[in-house]
Amino acid sequence: MNLFFDDETIPCFRPPSEADSFILRVTRGCAHNQCTYCNMYRGVQFAMLQDEEISRQIALATAYKNQIRRIFLADGDALVLQTEKLLKILNILYDTFPNLERVSTYAAPKDMLRKSVEELKALKEAGLKLFYYGMETGDDATLKAIKKGVDAEETIEAGRRTVEAGITLSVMIILGIAGTENSERNALATAKALNIIKPNMLSALCLMLYRGSELKEQFERGEFHPLPPYGLMHELGIMMENLELPKGYGTLFRSNHYSNYVNFKGTLPDDKERLIKEIKLAEAELKKLKNYDVYNFYK
Repeated sequence: MNLFFDDETIPCFRPPSEADSFILRVTRGCAHNQCTYCNMYRGVQFAMLQDEEISRQIALATAYKNQIRRIFLADGDALVLQTEKLLKILNILYDTFPNLERVSTYAAPKDMLRKSVEELKALKEAGLKLFYYGMETGDDATLKAIKKGVDAEETIEAGRRTVEAGITLSVMIILGIAGTENSERNALATAKALNIIKPNMLSALCLMLYRGSELKEQFERGEFHPLPPYGLMHELGIMMENLELPKGYGTLFRSNHYSNYVNFKGTLPDDKERLIKEIKLAEAELKKLKNYDVYNFYK
């Protein structure tokens, strides 16, 4: 049961794991909205919703108040709201929905960095328990190229302070985001960043070139050279080989997004060696693809 009560026609996006959640829109669009690989909120005027707009959605959801156990705060970066406003929203939600277990949100690095560890701890105590962090890469040059708005040091600090605050951190990376020329550098830098952050969950997505995105336009002009499927597996293999998470830490690893060609799952570091073998096998199998045309594949 996915509940959504904002009557605006702007598309709403949420992680696959929030399919049964009440989607509460507290902002519209994305405050940053410059990432070259993303077209989610192109043309959408960013806005922070007024209290009455948020209250109206909550009021409509009360018809299901005993069924609602999870709430996801939308849109792209709800964390841009002032901490005081977020705390107020969280208090209302837990007072309204008696069986509510957790509230989650997408978390953009610049928004995370604007909040102190103490603020993040306060949000966690108030029930904001999970951040979905689209880190994409830990490589400085790639972060600049995709206009993420932060450098590698800031990317790492955003994740590190979230973990320190005790908020469950789900990190998403995009395989192939650096193109063919910088694939190995990207894999090594991303592994290094993850080793420092130590996320609770890690998802590896594969690059998709979306219509309307700046990166797709770069590709069509011949300025960006994407990896073939086996190259994506090679990049993932390098990253996995260089991940050194603490023994017994228990980071859940998944590559089961619709962008993935092969699904992998495991717990790191316990399943690291098994995952490396499976990734190498997938790379070898994908190399067998005949008549492979990169342009048609990414069109």
